[in-house]
Amino acid sequence: MTRFPFQQLYVLAVLRLGLAPSEFWRMTPRELFLLLEHVLPPAPPDRKTLEDLIRRFGD
Repeated sequence: MTRFPFQQLYVLAVLRLGLAPSEFWRMTPRELFLLLEHVLPPAPPDRKTLEDLIRRFGD
């Protein structure tokens, strides 16, 4: 069973978002992830998306 990454999220929230620890613990996961979307790089495309892009815009 994979554990929820509270420590990593806490560090991101405090260091990257500048939240106070008390603000972090009052947030819902949805609120936190919404804010983190604006400071973290986007995830790379999955294989199907990449293949579709290559098919549409390939050389």
